[in-house]
Amino acid sequence: MEDKLESIFEGLKQKSTTKQIIYRNTKETFDQLRLVAVDIVDHLTKKITEVDSNVVIEYRNINDFEFQIKFSGDLLIFVMHSNVITFPEDHELMSIPYVEEDFRRRFFGHIMAYNFMADSIKYSRMTDPGYLLARFLVNYENHFYLEGVTQLDLPFSDIAQDVIDEKALRLFIESTMIASVNNDLMAPDLDDIKRITVKQKMENQQVSRGQKLGFSFSYEQHQQM
Repeated sequence: MEDKLESIFEGLKQKSTTKQIIYRNTKETFDQLRLVAVDIVDHLTKKITEVDSNVVIEYRNINDFEFQIKFSGDLLIFVMHSNVITFPEDHELMSIPYVEEDFRRRFFGHIMAYNFMADSIKYSRMTDPGYLLARFLVNYENHFYLEGVTQLDLPFSDIAQDVIDEKALRLFIESTMIASVNNDLMAPDLDDIKRITVKQKMENQQVSRGQKLGFSFSYEQHQQM
């Protein structure tokens, strides 16, 4: 009995310590990401002001776990999840030799980037969709794995070699901004909006508003091939 209790204790101790390190690493990464976001927004604002002063690019700090970048009708929401995660055995990360060598490398903090239409948030249009563009995974050694939609056109991510730095964080933000800008708003089909309910009229819902085409993750394309 004592041997089993000791085994349980050692497992919990190692896992808890690992998760605490990962949480701290992820929080530090997220705070660095804020600074990079501010720098990108400042740089783009100066450039766009020379062309059209009416175009607004804005950084918004929401709380310790969220910030936003608003630009060109789009809203990017960056969120750090407070929990540490792992993946099923069939996930591609789990079969990488670097991860298999040390069980602590099976756990990750994660930062997500979502794309919304800015007006969806401004006017509280609760049924408007948002799209997950990318996920930035952080491990206990401050290595990272960046995965995202095919529209991001990300370079190959090698968690064994990729260590978090400003270049990686800038790639994360700039890629999501490019994907958002290039995904235009499409008008709804006429058949979808030819009728309106009293509820929609009373709640002043904009039933004729468009919707983005959406995104697909690279792993989804692999599954379809």
